[in-house]
Amino acid sequence: MGNEELLNETGKYWNSRYEENRTGWDLSQASPPLKNYIDTLANKNAAILIPGCGNAYEAEYLLSKGFTNITLIDIAPTLVNKLKEQFKGKPINVILGNFFEHNGKYDLMLEQTFFCALDPSLRKKYVEKSYSLLNANGKIAGVLFGVLFEKEGPPFGGTKEEYELLFKPKFSFLQFDVCKTSIAPRMGNELFIEFEKKPG
Repeated sequence: MGNEELLNETGKYWNSRYEENRTGWDLSQASPPLKNYIDTLANKNAAILIPGCGNAYEAEYLLSKGFTNITLIDIAPTLVNKLKEQFKGKPINVILGNFFEHNGKYDLMLEQTFFCALDPSLRKKYVEKSYSLLNANGKIAGVLFGVLFEKEGPPFGGTKEEYELLFKPKFSFLQFDVCKTSIAPRMGNELFIEFEKKPG
């Protein structure tokens, strides 16, 4: 299956999950490691992208902290329609689309369960696309699973060593360690990342 077919199937898959309310990964709140990170950010006007945003609890948290330039993108129409209604009149741009075809420029990309939802064959493409979407000194921050799952994904796991090889050509590592503030079921299984775009 080519990348385009894979992404079309992916869109159908995730839309059906939202339609049927099969969202076991949903925390019903912003991820604690991401909340802690957002609390350290001073520039409230930073252009922030949340790809594969899901129910976008992180976006709600950003709003509550006074951020003014937030873009959400997801491939599931059912979800996107809900978010457009939810955030109507707020400084949030909600896009129905494929992350890999998205054009824009951002200072920060927040990573929360998008990377792990992608088929691993798309990971190199994810790194390249993230790099192209970020402004000079732009960052990716968030969580990756630092564990290999026994059953076939999604979610798809991985190892710190694997991620180092993947991101090192394009990004400098500012933070890259086991999360100390994960929710109990994920404690020890999440890596917090803060990667800065290398000059290119």
